[in-house]
Amino acid sequence: MTYCVGIKLDAGIVFLSDSRTNAGVDQVRTFRKTHRFERAGERTIVVQTAGNLALSQAVLSSLRSSFQPDSAGVTLWNAKTMFDAASIVGDAIRNAYHRDSAAMQSFGIEFNLNLIVGGQIRGEAPRLFNVYNVGNFIESTPETPYFQLGEAKYGKPILDRVITTSLSLSEAAKCALVSMDSTMKSNLSVGLPLDLVCYRTDSFVVDQHKLIDDQDAYFSSIRRSWGQQLRKVFDELPNPQWWSAR
Repeated sequence: MTYCVGIKLDAGIVFLSDSRTNAGVDQVRTFRKTHRFERAGERTIVVQTAGNLALSQAVLSSLRSSFQPDSAGVTLWNAKTMFDAASIVGDAIRNAYHRDSAAMQSFGIEFNLNLIVGGQIRGEAPRLFNVYNVGNFIESTPETPYFQLGEAKYGKPILDRVITTSLSLSEAAKCALVSMDSTMKSNLSVGLPLDLVCYRTDSFVVDQHKLIDDQDAYFSSIRRSWGQQLRKVFDELPNPQWWSAR
């Protein structure tokens, strides 16, 4: 399975994904789900994938092959806005659907692919989109500044309580890591290593791209401290007074 989260802030955008895929208990693999498309000083676009791995790789291959200065038509290389970039990703999903969906359905396989697309193209502010299975998409807002893919339910409560657009990149990254830890604690299909990407507004270059594995001291401390502090807060809450304590 998968867990990906993208968080749009005034300061920039934070992306975090796990890297576990599985097709049964004996087919657990590691594939990275966060991918960068960059023209230094001009644009940084990040794509996160969730769903069928073969479809994800087909769409990413199509996007990469056209990410060239001499490519014909509108591509991620020359798109004028992030809206155009999200449209290009949506078109790539539709192309994959037209090519593969009938064959997949004949084998009883669902066409399943969702993406988060975010970044900044010179001339506009950073933007973040959730691109759906059929290629359409929605954009983040100040009221809804983050998107999740995959096993979203376990990590959502901490995001809802903490995330605002005024957070710093490091604060949002910390919150995303706690959200990921909560997901990993409750769902074995999400696992290390993690991809953390932080993009700072108007930098047009990734500020931080870190691969986090089980040897990472900071993430280990986050996991340990979050569990301990949750237990401490729980113990400090009053017990219900609806019946006599025993």
